Amino acid sequence: MITSGKGRLMSDINVTPFVDVMLVLLIIFMVTAPMMTSGVKVETPQTTHQRMDVDEKALVISIDASQRVFINKYQLNISEVREKLPKILDVKRTGDVYLKADKSLPYGLVMDVMAQIRDAGIEKIGMVTEQAPVHKSGRR
Repeated sequence: MITSGKGRLMSDINVTPFVDVMLVLLIIFMVTAPMMTSGVKVETPQTTHQRMDVDEKALVISIDASQRVFINKYQLNISEVREKLPKILDVKRTGDVYLKADKSLPYGLVMDVMAQIRDAGIEKIGMVTEQAPVHKSGRR
């Protein structure tokens, strides 16, 4: 038994193994977190604007080339967005909502989905695009 100088038992917890395990887990999560991004394959239009920082926890509504709508990974029909969106998330607490539409889709279809999102109670909708590649002459 370990005792202090006066004969009492020492009741301190050795935190060194705990810190070692936490550091190893931190390194593992730092390495694997960038690989965990997943979503729906959508070819977004390219623009010349600078890239914005998007919150990782933001809600992303995607429309793929087959005109399927996804709320993060949950698939639903285009006609169901207005009625099912408030059931899937708390509209009053939702921060950022981003609409990611394939560039081959008709403009009217994208606007219809955007109108349904607004009718569901979402006021602010961000549009997701890709930054156009820069040519060697400095022009896009």
